[in-house]
Amino acid sequence: MKGLVYKSTGSWYKVRNNNGNFIVCRLKGKLRIKGLKVTNPVSVGDFVDIEMEKGKETGLISKIDSRKNYLIRKSVNLSKQYHIIASNIDQAVLVATVTQPNTLNEFIDRFLVSVTAYNIPAVILVNKLDVYEDEHLHRLADWNSIYTNAGYTILPISVEKEINLDKVKKLFQGKTTVLSGNSGVGKSSLLKKLLPNEDITVKEISEMHQQGVHTTTFAEMYDLPNGGHLIDTPGIRGIGIVDIKPEELSNYFPEFLKLKPSCKFNNCVHINEPNCAVKTALGKGQIALSRYNSYLRIFNNDQEENYR
Repeated sequence: MKGLVYKSTGSWYKVRNNNGNFIVCRLKGKLRIKGLKVTNPVSVGDFVDIEMEKGKETGLISKIDSRKNYLIRKSVNLSKQYHIIASNIDQAVLVATVTQPNTLNEFIDRFLVSVTAYNIPAVILVNKLDVYEDEHLHRLADWNSIYTNAGYTILPISVEKEINLDKVKKLFQGKTTVLSGNSGVGKSSLLKKLLPNEDITVKEISEMHQQGVHTTTFAEMYDLPNGGHLIDTPGIRGIGIVDIKPEELSNYFPEFLKLKPSCKFNNCVHINEPNCAVKTALGKGQIALSRYNSYLRIFNNDQEENYR
């Protein structure tokens, strides 16, 4: 029978079959010995074939269907292996905040590169609009200009005051959405609003360190009341930029890619080459300096932990 993976907890998987019933499954032995460079051959969002174990209420995953896309991060314990966060994604949504805590531009840019590289449309939700003062609103306006110019959708919201939550619900309707965000930005609070009947754990932001505590250990998918699926992801440290070649990096900055045909050299990486359309646009203020600086840091393989 066919099934859809809703949760992965390491060796066991929560799978919903075509009849709408959940079955706890494990992998059939042969799936474990494939030469994969990932720690988990099956991920949330995978469509799989399952068969029931004889005399038991548990199942075996015997086949994984081809994925249209996926999102990966570095494995926590095995530096040369990767972990698939989720697959078959329609859009990736990042929850960010201008303050309490401050989400850095570099962090946003790394997330956008990682999902763009896997052909996943991205949206930025800027939460806690209700507490922003003038300086925060100025930065929000800068973000709006930067990321709209880059071709992304950015939407200011307040989960606490339910500002623009109707737009968020419409954005998610009928789609499989991966929801990500650093600790303390209100991701779990947003989940509670969108999924009032689910048991979502919310931990308050630390006043001393101005950062929250991760509450999610494993990725899990939920059914949205008005159709579609929402995938909550664990802490997203190390997400994404693990197999992108430096010379291909600019392809995942949409505003760079648009200008690339106008560069003198077709293999231009927009750093030291003459007659570079990207650097010309940067000089005219048509490309944000923060985006270009993020590009340089990623290109030079700076560690992500410096920009969280």
